[in-house]
Amino acid sequence: MSIAPSILAADFARLGAEVAEVAPVVPSIHVDVMDGHYVPNITLGHPVVASLRRATDRQLDCHLMITDPAVYGPQLVDLGADSITFHPEVEDDPLALVHRLHEQGAQVGVAIKPAHPVSMVTELLPHVDLLLVMTVEPGFGGQSFLAHAVPKVAEAATWRREHDARFRIQVDGGIAAGTIDAPAAAGAEVFVAGSSVFGATDRAAACQDLLARARAAAGTEAT
Repeated sequence: MSIAPSILAADFARLGAEVAEVAPVVPSIHVDVMDGHYVPNITLGHPVVASLRRATDRQLDCHLMITDPAVYGPQLVDLGADSITFHPEVEDDPLALVHRLHEQGAQVGVAIKPAHPVSMVTELLPHVDLLLVMTVEPGFGGQSFLAHAVPKVAEAATWRREHDARFRIQVDGGIAAGTIDAPAAAGAEVFVAGSSVFGATDRAAACQDLLARARAAAGTEAT
């Protein structure tokens, strides 16, 4: 299990310092890339990913909320992104993009919005490294956790077990001390947390507390 701090909630004027505060206690940094088309917001892009690559050795986990992931995903990998997650409904051939990103050496994930069923991506799940279950509507940070998305985490975990698949389950949206238990108990392993980390006085301690809560809810101490 791990926490992936989302820099969407960080102070962009001191982004390097913010990342440095959490880097000792997390394996990855979550980077939300939005284009103002797939979602009604514009956030981070190529210069930020390149700068982060120079600033940290943590994995850069990029979530592409954009209409052209086949164009920009490979470019971000070239700039240092370690993992690319995209929304497959925007691609005519999402599996081709999965293979292309794998050939570049990146890990690849697919994401489903709160309204989308797990069945929408089951053909891709044997080929990806990660399934991102959104627990808010994509587009903005600081939203409230949508509990009705949790059963999809359990469904994905069951599908993974029944099909001997190896993808990790990530949840993103409204993850905080009061909400992390349910997705952890349902089978999620990676928890994207923005405001609950970067809004805390001690960011590293906030990550450690969230991880401890997730492990307790899942009934494990160290996975």
